[in-house]
Amino acid sequence: MQVSYGLPTHRVDRPEEFLTGDAIGELARAAEVAGFDAVYTTEHPFPGDDWLAHGGHHALDPMVALSFAAAATDSVRLHTNLFVPAYRNPFLAAKSVATLDVLSGGRVILGVGAGYLESEFEALGVPFAERNDRTDDAIGAMKAAWTGESVAMDGPGYAATGNTALPRPTQRPHPPIWIGGNSRRAIRRAVDLADGWSPFPTTAKAADRTHTAALSGPAELADRLGYARDYAAEVGRTDPLDVIFIPEGLDMIRASYDPGVAVASCRALAGVGVNWAAVMLPGDSRVAQLAMIERCAIELIPEIHPL
Repeated sequence: MQVSYGLPTHRVDRPEEFLTGDAIGELARAAEVAGFDAVYTTEHPFPGDDWLAHGGHHALDPMVALSFAAAATDSVRLHTNLFVPAYRNPFLAAKSVATLDVLSGGRVILGVGAGYLESEFEALGVPFAERNDRTDDAIGAMKAAWTGESVAMDGPGYAATGNTALPRPTQRPHPPIWIGGNSRRAIRRAVDLADGWSPFPTTAKAADRTHTAALSGPAELADRLGYARDYAAEVGRTDPLDVIFIPEGLDMIRASYDPGVAVASCRALAGVGVNWAAVMLPGDSRVAQLAMIERCAIELIPEIHPL
């Protein structure tokens, strides 16, 4: 099992600790040395005030933040968790992704989601009800742009009549795409259009707020993965899906870290087919985060890499 470390770019309450180029570079470099396989960022360009008042969070722009991580490292993957293509023109999105992939030497993992904050969609001028269709369309448009060949296609808000985007991404045919979300539609999108699936643990109450299905742990995850396998067989997909999930005790909410709980959770997840773990570490300062990264190098990564 491989591990992606969440850069604390949501910590706008501690900008001097986490929201500088030096901070992102130092944390990403430490994660690489410690054996983490990727570093990730979230995305919320313009969240609504009500959501922020009830546990929501801000974030740096993912492509800009990950470019600082790329410049400070050599091999760690650069993971968007998650990027919302429906917020923007897909060809501009494709250019940003390709640029980061080229400049990093082919290290991007593009985790994408349909998005769930209605107020954010409204503020950005995108119809919330169209988010799923726009996500499917955007993935197809980005893939077309990444071929480096002339593109002629129409979609919501754009009309390419013969346009070409160079350079192509370093990874061919494009960076791996992982689809976020717990719903059956998200699973079908992953099977049909992508290389991986990125579900996340959520309660029934939170599921209503995030417009996805509730998902509590390995047992329910195993059921959804069974659906993914059945659907893949139905449509003739034979390539395996990468699956990334958040282990118990290593999410954005928790303020403590128990390596025994985390390792046991990763073992249970690996047992149902998860091959990546997405983790956030506690620590309200850069020094504290660096100390946690060092602990993971000893207590966590050697235990779960062989899974």
